Amino acid sequence: MSTISHSEQFEQDASMPAVQMEKFYYDNKIVKMFAYATVFWGIVGMLAGLFAAFELVFPNLNMGMAATTFGRVRPVHTNAVIFAFVGNGIFMGVYYSLQRLTKARMFSNLLSKLHFWGWQLIIVSAAVTLLAGYTTGKEYAELEWPIDILITLVWVIFGINMFGTIIKRRERHLYVAIWFYIATWVTVAMLHIVNSMELPYSWMKSYSWYAGVQDALVQWWYGHNAVAFFLTTPYLGLMYYFLPKAANRPVYSYKLSIIHFWALIFLYIWAGPHHLLYTALPDWAQSLGTVFSIMLIAPSWGGMLNGLLTLRGAWDKVREDVVLKFMVVAVTAYGMATFEGPMLSLKSVNAISHFTDWTIAHVHVGALGWNGFLTFGVLYWLIPRIFRTDLYSQKLANWHFWIGTLGIIFYVVPMYWAGFMQSLAWKEFTPEGQLKYQFIETVQQMRPFYAMRGIGGTLYLIGALMMGYNLWKTIRSGKAVDEEAAEAAPLAKVYVPHGKAHWHRWIERRPVQMLVLSLIVVGIGGLVEMIPTFMVKSNIPTISSVKPYTPLELQGRDIYVREGCYNCHSQMIRPFRSEVARYGEYSKAGEFVYDHPFQWGSKRTGPDLAREGGKYPDSWHFNHMYEPTSMSPGSIMPNYQWLFDNKIDTAITPAKIRAMQTLGVPYPEGYDRQANSDLLKQADAIAANLAKDNIKTKSDREIIAVIAYLQRLGTDIKLEQKTANNN
Repeated sequence: MSTISHSEQFEQDASMPAVQMEKFYYDNKIVKMFAYATVFWGIVGMLAGLFAAFELVFPNLNMGMAATTFGRVRPVHTNAVIFAFVGNGIFMGVYYSLQRLTKARMFSNLLSKLHFWGWQLIIVSAAVTLLAGYTTGKEYAELEWPIDILITLVWVIFGINMFGTIIKRRERHLYVAIWFYIATWVTVAMLHIVNSMELPYSWMKSYSWYAGVQDALVQWWYGHNAVAFFLTTPYLGLMYYFLPKAANRPVYSYKLSIIHFWALIFLYIWAGPHHLLYTALPDWAQSLGTVFSIMLIAPSWGGMLNGLLTLRGAWDKVREDVVLKFMVVAVTAYGMATFEGPMLSLKSVNAISHFTDWTIAHVHVGALGWNGFLTFGVLYWLIPRIFRTDLYSQKLANWHFWIGTLGIIFYVVPMYWAGFMQSLAWKEFTPEGQLKYQFIETVQQMRPFYAMRGIGGTLYLIGALMMGYNLWKTIRSGKAVDEEAAEAAPLAKVYVPHGKAHWHRWIERRPVQMLVLSLIVVGIGGLVEMIPTFMVKSNIPTISSVKPYTPLELQGRDIYVREGCYNCHSQMIRPFRSEVARYGEYSKAGEFVYDHPFQWGSKRTGPDLAREGGKYPDSWHFNHMYEPTSMSPGSIMPNYQWLFDNKIDTAITPAKIRAMQTLGVPYPEGYDRQANSDLLKQADAIAANLAKDNIKTKSDREIIAVIAYLQRLGTDIKLEQKTANNN
């Protein structure tokens, strides 16, 4: 077994003069600031999630306001939990542990402050813009281009500060936690830059540089690895530091940590395509994602076992220590989620789980159990030490543990059950060969389960509020040590014993080489998956009948994205008998060549819309958007009555056309100058069509554009089929 630092300890030869120890101060103030932000944003993110959950039970909760619809609140919740709660938790843990593992103060006080306030500005900007409808429409990457640039700048600041600290360290070897911090930084930078390639057409709006199948591949290469390298690898680094500290025991196995680290970061990057099984993504890419997803079980469970076996012989302490209770459940939840993920990537299992609430349950085992509970454990361990006092109430912390655990159970069990029910109901046929259930019937069956999820989320939030109170009382009873005195020998004086050292010691002493090697290891998988998809034209065949959107349809599509409709509706029909019978011909890769961004979706709270065009008259869509239950009794979709008052922003139409032309959409040369003329003609035709059904509305309203877009969906393929039949 190895020690907590895995580093060579300073030794002094009797014949050598005494080594002068260097005195310095750890910066606890920045740790404290990130800790406060973690608690605050955690509660905010959970409140947003709770509100979104109950909107699926009580659709009128949005009170008729655009900013409070599920489609806008849901990305606020996901971004707040991932980047605000977990993000601040990462930085809190990194800034505390890195200083002690390197025996050095953070490289720059100014960079620390810029990092903190820059990150909070990103979070506030994200909340404001998402609620206002500024979204790229790409899951976990919804933030628009100005905020993407700010994220890049702040991430670079964090990297400089982190590597500056590592380079000026007083410990020769880099402990395993630092390996994970380095891999996190370089991989998140790569993911963010590649996925955020977009073309702005206004000061706050852009189109994804990629389209259709390619956009889907890049997005889920990013989306899956945002989970891997933002929600997993940095938290594994925190586990490797704080779990042994809390248990006062060495990490179980140094060799296992080496295997865990390199295998995990190499394998994880390949697994993104398992989010796109049975879609229009080429089969070879789907199979590649599945194979590497299955292999991920080994390093993931290696890390889990390394964490749990660190506590071998200390289980009596676990029963008494609330910090260890949180950490044990967190590591166990990590093991559960990383076993279930590979299982869900098996095609036979994915055929059941995808688009259902099973996926929601799976995600929240990781989010609530792994990320949430580990963060809570670190906070309970850290705050008393920074404030040189005891935790205000161990009893209250234990209550938090049990209430939070019950909250997780009440959340995920109903969602698992709901997922199974959804999938079975969607696929069930009558003896006569007809679909047994209408989609709306399956929606109505889900509402009790959504209510139970809301109760579970409420319990989890209550626990977090209890923690907030407990930590506040702890802080008031102590006094912050913002500048913590320490001393250590300079790096040049650290003794390195002669003899054969483990081969991995070489890379541990060289942070820049570790950074470069980590980038190479994580870059291989992305390159192998993307180069054929982007470079080999036959992988994404075109369809002659598929044409660019008209200006009005393009405006309607952008409104559809703005309202977050992709959060509930997919546009991807898989080649299953049940889906073809319910929705129409299965989706082809060539259908999506002009979609910037793609709209395949990841969850069906409502039915798939890939073949929506021509299915209902214009008046049906008009009434459905105004009051959904008038057309679909029992619907949980909110109304969108502001679309009937808002005017189409025709001033931006030429810029949208020019942006699409830059992206390769074959509009005629100079079409931007006549686009609005065509837009008005099509809008007038739809308004006249509505008038035939005694619906009077102005042709310049956003609802007209949305109807135009919905009526276009899937019609290109229907045209191709009609032409083929005529021939």
